Amino acid sequence: MTTPDDHDAEVPIAVPQIAYTDDRDKSPRRGMAAAILVLQGITLGLVAPVMISVGDVSAKVAVPLAVGLCLICILLSGMLRHRWAYAAGWLVQVATLALAIWVHLVLVLAIVFLALWWGAMALSTKIEREKAAAYAEWDRLQGNG
Repeated sequence: MTTPDDHDAEVPIAVPQIAYTDDRDKSPRRGMAAAILVLQGITLGLVAPVMISVGDVSAKVAVPLAVGLCLICILLSGMLRHRWAYAAGWLVQVATLALAIWVHLVLVLAIVFLALWWGAMALSTKIEREKAAAYAEWDRLQGNG
């Protein structure tokens, strides 16, 4: 005779339902650009002492320039949901290049960040195009479109 307390009784296993999220609206451009701007902002904040010691720039000029560009980069990284913020990011790259007028060592940093910014913009455009094509094919195969 068996009782409900037997260990041999089969216990139904609950299978969790997996909800798949659609990340069509998630932009790879925003993440890459934000990371570059934050790193560039930190770097530009650290350029002020270099401008003062190496470039013989007065602290009254170096600190507002470097810290101002630092704050612009960090604030801009949070505003990348707007299209104009990417154009402003290009302006930050130009402003970073302009710092090389006072300190030629900054030219190396400016070129590195300009290359990173350009690369992120080019790569993210390609990713977004391929992602749209993949989702269009997925929708076609699923009969959704």
